[in-house]
Amino acid sequence: MKYPVVDAQITPDGRLDVLSKAEVNKLFDSSQGDLYKTFRNCSLAVLNCGSAMDDGKQLLERYPAFDIRVVQQQRGIKLEVKGAPAHAFVDGKMIKGINEHLFAVLRDIIYVSDEISDNPKFDMDSSDGISNAVFHILRNANILRPMINPKLVVCWGGHSISRKEYEYTKQVGHEMGLRGLNICTGCGPGAMKGPMKGATIGHSKQRVKDGQYLGITEPGIIAAESPNPIVNDLVILPDIEKRLEAFVRTGHGIVVFPGGAGTAEEILYLLGILLHPDNKDMPFPLIFSGPDSSEAYFKGIDQFIAGTLGREAQQRYQIIIDDPELVACEMLEGIKKVRAFRKEKGDAYYFNWLLKIDRVFQQPFIPTHENMSSLALHKNQESHLLAANLRRAFSGIVAGNVKDDGIRAIEQYGHFEIHGDANIMKLMDSLLASFVEQHRMKLPGKKYLPCYRIIT
Repeated sequence: MKYPVVDAQITPDGRLDVLSKAEVNKLFDSSQGDLYKTFRNCSLAVLNCGSAMDDGKQLLERYPAFDIRVVQQQRGIKLEVKGAPAHAFVDGKMIKGINEHLFAVLRDIIYVSDEISDNPKFDMDSSDGISNAVFHILRNANILRPMINPKLVVCWGGHSISRKEYEYTKQVGHEMGLRGLNICTGCGPGAMKGPMKGATIGHSKQRVKDGQYLGITEPGIIAAESPNPIVNDLVILPDIEKRLEAFVRTGHGIVVFPGGAGTAEEILYLLGILLHPDNKDMPFPLIFSGPDSSEAYFKGIDQFIAGTLGREAQQRYQIIIDDPELVACEMLEGIKKVRAFRKEKGDAYYFNWLLKIDRVFQQPFIPTHENMSSLALHKNQESHLLAANLRRAFSGIVAGNVKDDGIRAIEQYGHFEIHGDANIMKLMDSLLASFVEQHRMKLPGKKYLPCYRIIT
């Protein structure tokens, strides 16, 4: 089947209009093939905004002739695209929001390559060095907002959710927008789009003209979760671990909506960090919420956390069912405590430097079959370390479900095999089975073929 495509030259709209000749040459030098591949694939994902697709491999195969080049000019740069998805254009002109996202991709890919990778200034073998790199990437993207009180709420949740759940995320976003809170999500569809959409209405009613709708993504997931057009600040981190760190260091509180394996990964990441002894007294509002139809979903999540991480982890969040106004009010009260704590400790409002993130949560995890089968999924370790390994297991399942490299690995070598203590494996198998039954692994209408096998 052929899909309509467009060839065009795109001018930046105030986001990035100058690159050095060396930067352009580096991007397209044959010796920098991986850099160009990352740039091309992320650009195609951005241009695919609005498409009902959550398969990175399928996206690349649908537009095999897609190409993008930087055109160097005396007065700046342009991007030349060939074979781009036609739905990114209206009357022959690229949608403005997509234009901005496209140049954000270029900005972040170039910056990480030139200023972060192989730069001795950033010790990527140390926890502090990684956090410093995350900060610099965010600062370069101009998304950190100093001199304002904390008000950024991170919203996590799945791209494959029911219509009722999606409408609920909008209602929560609306209530938060009415209270002047800004929204940060993984920038894709579903529970990532709904809160932003609701907040725009709330902000409009309150005449908030500088509302922030921050999208944080990474090259591996962006094809499955193309940035939605409401995002007015987009930043691409190098990998999932740095993406997750960006969420928890920039956000002042987190609301979790229903989701699948990716949402479970995010929950385990944050709980693992909050379970570290150094973070025991740090306020960090965390709310799980959905409509009445999602009550069983959150009961399953709560039971899994109780059986793996224990009561201490359960005490770090609250579950609110079918009450958008209460979610917004509780989050607002929680953020007031965050502000008081940061003010007392002298920590920045725009980046949580005091949050202790153990190195095990920062090391990039490559979900190969060998790495997945050798995860330490047992209770003979500290709770925050178990959380880190459980997070990796769910991260691998996400890769096998929607990421190009993960899908190809499953096609070549078969299922990921996940081993561990019998009780933990039973809990994980039950939770994943509920995700499959509730159609949370893939978009509706697509048959889900598991990429994993639980071994007890």
